[in-house]
Amino acid sequence: MDRRPPPWRAAAVLGAARAAAVTVALTAGLAAAPPTASAAPPAGPDGSLIMVLDSSGSMAGPDGSGHTRIVSARTAVGSVADSLPDGYPTGLRVYGAGKPHGCDDTSLVQPVTALDRGAVKRAVAAVRPRGDTPTALALTKAAGDLPPGGRRTILLVSDGESNCGAPRPCEVAARLAGDGLDVRIDTVGFQVEGAAREELECMARAGHGAYYDAPDAAALGRQLVRASQLSADAYRLRGTRVTGGPGPGKAAPIRPGQYLDTIGPGETRWYAATLDAAATADLSATAVPQPGVRVEYGDGLELKLASAGTSGYTCDTRSTHFGQDEGAMTLTGAVSRVPSHGHDGECDQAGRYLLSVHRTSAVTSDQGRWPIELRYDTEAPLPDGTVPAAARTDYGTAPAPVTGTPEDVTGGTGFNDAVPLTTGVWRDRLLPAQTRYYRVRVGWGQQLTYAAQFANEPVLDAPSAGATTFVTTSAYAPGRLPVEDASGARENRLYDGSPVSVGLGTVPVTWTNRWVNGEPAHAAHSAGDYWIAVGLGPNAARLARNAAVGVILRVQVTGEELTGPQYHAPPLARQGGHHGAASSPSAAAAAADGSPGSGGRGGITGTDLIAAGTGGAVALTGVGAVALVHRTRNRTTRGGV
Repeated sequence: MDRRPPPWRAAAVLGAARAAAVTVALTAGLAAAPPTASAAPPAGPDGSLIMVLDSSGSMAGPDGSGHTRIVSARTAVGSVADSLPDGYPTGLRVYGAGKPHGCDDTSLVQPVTALDRGAVKRAVAAVRPRGDTPTALALTKAAGDLPPGGRRTILLVSDGESNCGAPRPCEVAARLAGDGLDVRIDTVGFQVEGAAREELECMARAGHGAYYDAPDAAALGRQLVRASQLSADAYRLRGTRVTGGPGPGKAAPIRPGQYLDTIGPGETRWYAATLDAAATADLSATAVPQPGVRVEYGDGLELKLASAGTSGYTCDTRSTHFGQDEGAMTLTGAVSRVPSHGHDGECDQAGRYLLSVHRTSAVTSDQGRWPIELRYDTEAPLPDGTVPAAARTDYGTAPAPVTGTPEDVTGGTGFNDAVPLTTGVWRDRLLPAQTRYYRVRVGWGQQLTYAAQFANEPVLDAPSAGATTFVTTSAYAPGRLPVEDASGARENRLYDGSPVSVGLGTVPVTWTNRWVNGEPAHAAHSAGDYWIAVGLGPNAARLARNAAVGVILRVQVTGEELTGPQYHAPPLARQGGHHGAASSPSAAAAAADGSPGSGGRGGITGTDLIAAGTGGAVALTGVGAVALVHRTRNRTTRGGV
C-alpha cells in the first residue's frame, strides 16, 4: 500500500452562493444572547488576563451614543467581568487617569487575582480620564502585573495614539511578547483611525495577538468580550515536556503517552519511537498557535514516520494546512505504522522509528513559536486465531434526520477537555477564531454521523468591506487520526451570517479498515472515543453583531454495536451489554468511563443517521459552492477554506 503523498496543492476560491436551503433550529434568544460566565469550561491555573484601559483626556469626549467614551468603556469592562469564567485570574491597569499631564501616569487599579467581578467594576467606575497617553509604559507595567507562568494575555483598549515619545509602543510589544509562547497582546481601537489605528494594529501584530476595531459603544463591548473569552478558553495543553531533536541523529526518545514541545517557523523537530513487529502505532501532532494571528494558506505541519535504518523507508506522511488566510486556528495531523496483513512490509520490523514534524510558514505570517501537543498511541494485534470481520468502506443509505429540542452544551477547548456527547441535538456558541471539541463513543460496527448547523446570525449594518468568513469541522478517530468524510458532506463552507451547515459521516468501525487504501475507511478501524471539532473563522469578528455565533450540533451513532472486531461477532446487547444512549453530557461521560450505573463500556446505539435540515444525508445541497484547498486521498488535510 503506497501512502506517500504528492506535493500539497491549493485550489483557488471560486466564490459562494448565498445559503438558501438549510433551516437551523436556533431560537432567537440564543442568537442574541451574549456569552455568560457559566458558558465557558472551568478555567485552569494556566491562564491570566490584564486589561489595560486608556484613561487619557480624550476618553472624556462623547462617543455618539449619548455617553462619554469612558462611560461606554466602563460598561464594556463590566461585560468582560460578567462573561469570564469564575476564578479566572483577571486584573485592570489604567493610564492617563492620575494627573492632567505626565508620561509616568499609570496605575494598577485591580491586581491580577482570581476574578472578583465586583472589584473589577468598582475599580473601573472610579476611573476619571484627564491626562496623557503613556501607552508604552502602561504595556511594560502590565506585563509585570501578570503571574510569571502560563498563558498570559494583555488586552489594551485605546481611543488614540501615544503622545509620550520613545520607546514606541510597537517596539515594546515586540519585546514583551518575545517568541509568542508566554505573552499575547490584543488591542481594541475605540473610534480610532489613521495613525492611532496603525499603532494599535502594529502592537497586536508585534505582540502575536489580534486587533479588534470598535467604531461604537456596542462594538467595544462585543470585541472586549470576544478577546477576553478567547484568552480564558484557549486550548488546554497537557503532556510531559520534551524537546525534539534538530535532526534524526539527535531525535528525542518518546514512549506511548502525551508530550508538549514548541516549534518555530521553518523548523523541523525529530522524535524516536521503538516499535515492536505487531502493534499498530499512531503518532499525532496538534499545533496550537495564538488564535487569529496572521497566517497564509500553506502554513501548517508536515509529518513523516520512517524506519531509522540505513534505508530509512517512509512508512507514512501527512500534511495539515490552514487553507485560509483569515487567521490561525488549531491544526492536527497524524501518521501511523500499520503492520501489513502479510507481515512482510518494510515497516513491519521491530526497531527504532523516526517521527519528524516540520512547520511551514510564509514570511508574511506571524513568526511566533507554536506549542505542539504530541500523542503516541499503540494498539495490540488481535489474539492468535481471531478472524476479523471484512473491511467496510460503504456509508450506506441515510434515514431520517435526528430531531428534538436542543440541549445546551459548551464544547471543550481541545482533545483533553472535549465534552462527551451521545446521539441527540446539542446547542453551543462559538467565538471568532474558536474551535470547540466534543467526543463521542463509537463501538465496533457502528458509524458516527453529524452536522453542525450555524445560525441565521444578525450581521452588522455596515460590516467591514468584503467581510466574509468560514465555518469548518473535522473528526478524529482513536489515536487522533483525522477522519475523512464518507457521506458526501461538506466540511468547510463560506459564512456570511446566513444559515449554513457542515458535517461528516464515517463508515462502520471495522478492524480491517486499517488495510484499506482509501481515506474514508482507513481511520475508522478502532472502537472508542471519536472527536468532533467545529470552528468559526476569525473574520466573524468583522461580521457578526453578537459576540458569539450559535450552532446546532446534530449527532448520531448508528448501527448495532458488536462485541468485538471478529467475524460474525454477536451484538453487544445479546451479551448483556449496554444498549442505548445516555441523554446528557454527564451521562455520556459515565458511559465512556465505565462508571457505576452507566452500563459499562457497552457504547451508544441508534437507529437513524442524521440529515441536515433539507432531508439529505448531511449532503447539504443547495447551500452554495466554494472551492476548498485540495484534500487528496493520500492524507493531506487543511483547516479552513
